[in-house]
Amino acid sequence: MGMSVTISAATEQDAEQIFRLQYLCFQSEAALYGNYRIDPLVQTLDSVRAEVAADCVFVARLGEEVVGSVRGSVTDDGSAAIGKLCVHPRLQGHGIGARLLRAAEAALTEQRGAKRFRLEAGHRSEGNLRLYRKVGYEAVGTSKGADGVPMVVLEKMAGAFVATA
Repeated sequence: MGMSVTISAATEQDAEQIFRLQYLCFQSEAALYGNYRIDPLVQTLDSVRAEVAADCVFVARLGEEVVGSVRGSVTDDGSAAIGKLCVHPRLQGHGIGARLLRAAEAALTEQRGAKRFRLEAGHRSEGNLRLYRKVGYEAVGTSKGADGVPMVVLEKMAGAFVATA
C-alpha cells in the first residue's frame, strides 16, 4: 500500500467523509437484515456533525481519506456507549476496527471517566460480534433497535484491554 493507517480524533472537517463512509459500510448490514432504514443509513449529515462536535469520535485515515470511524459518549453513571464503528470494506480484516475501538475506549476512560463500555450489534452480524468478543466484550443481553433489528448487547469494564485483536 505504501501508506499506513493512522488513528486520530475526528475534526469537524471530517464529518462529511464520516457520513459517506458510514453510508457505504452499513449497506452490508442493511442487506443482512433486509432493512435499509437502519439508523446509520438514515442519519443526517447535520446529526453526524453534531456527534463529531459533542461526542468522542475517532477516525482512521489512509493519507487524507477517512477509512474508518467510531463514536462514543459517556452517561452520568459512567457507562460509555460506543457505536457506528465502521471500516471501509476494502480495508476490513486488518485490525483497523480494533484500533479504533481501543482509541475510543482510552479517550472515554481518560478524558470522560468511563467505567464500563457498552455497544450493540445485530444478532446476525457474526463478523462484528466476533471482533467485539476478541477485544474483550461479553454479551449481557438483547434489545431491539428502533428500526426493529434484534440486537446483542455487549459490555466490557474499563481497563479490561485485550492485548491483541
